[in-house]
Amino acid sequence: MNQVIVVGSYNQDHVWVSDELPAPGATRSGRYLSGPGGKGFNQAVASARSATATAFLVALGDDAAAQHARALATGFGIDLIDEVHGDVATGSAGIFVDARGRNVIVVAPGANAALSTRFIDREAARIRAAVVTLAQLEVDRGAIFRALSIARGAGQRTILNPAPVDAEVDEDLLDVADLITPNETEFASLCLHILGEKVHAEDVASSPSSELHALCRKLHKGSVVITLGSAGCFVSHTEPSAFNEATASYRIAAIKANAIDTTGAGDAFNGALAAELARDPTQSLAAAIRYASAYAGASTERRGAALSMPTRAEVAARSTT
Repeated sequence: MNQVIVVGSYNQDHVWVSDELPAPGATRSGRYLSGPGGKGFNQAVASARSATATAFLVALGDDAAAQHARALATGFGIDLIDEVHGDVATGSAGIFVDARGRNVIVVAPGANAALSTRFIDREAARIRAAVVTLAQLEVDRGAIFRALSIARGAGQRTILNPAPVDAEVDEDLLDVADLITPNETEFASLCLHILGEKVHAEDVASSPSSELHALCRKLHKGSVVITLGSAGCFVSHTEPSAFNEATASYRIAAIKANAIDTTGAGDAFNGALAAELARDPTQSLAAAIRYASAYAGASTERRGAALSMPTRAEVAARSTT
């Protein structure tokens, strides 16, 4: 049985690394790398590498990139279940990374945009049998809503990572998630589009906890984890006991890392968080976040996205050194 179901995207990543990110109209020399990515696949890899049985529901084209995705999933121990679309290409992304690990990304969704509710319904039994279902916003919103609704109806935990920031999200989609996990920029975007309140992303980490908690309670009926990079995480609950906790809001400090590439760090956090919550549903959310933070930190110390994901054993070894 799969403990974690990830519903999401697969992209073939094309990565260029240079000392500085090019300004508009500028040309820079650098190194080229190619590999797997997409928020869904990255999160599925993080979950599987965290020693948790993981299934990945995804739409692919009928092309070499799709064959590569299946082979990689097998290698990572992921149960990849695909909906094949012969009329569109498998998703792809162009990623530019500088010497400080900063990145800019352009995504061509391809088959990801064609993930259907019919496919999700076909896999309903698999979703109901899992412990945690995790989704992002790089695939069709209707498919995400259906998958989270099925999981919620079966009494399973549901996590929505509302990324990327420019994706459309409405209250109905938030309502089928027990937990949402925005970063500062995504949180500011949600506050603007859902609440009509302007929040500056750069001020989120330094905002008083009482203000963040009040915004979270207006934004989402369930629990919220705002990931704040080097400032750690802010957690807000409507009902703390739903995640085995007694405190309505709190902060968790970040775990130090020598980052060289932050590509996929948010995905590492989300996949590891889902895996940890599925591994031990009785533990507190704070305990699961600490593991996910350590996991994400370790992922930034390597270049790449999916292929940079560490194992649970590597994270444990890192924490003892």
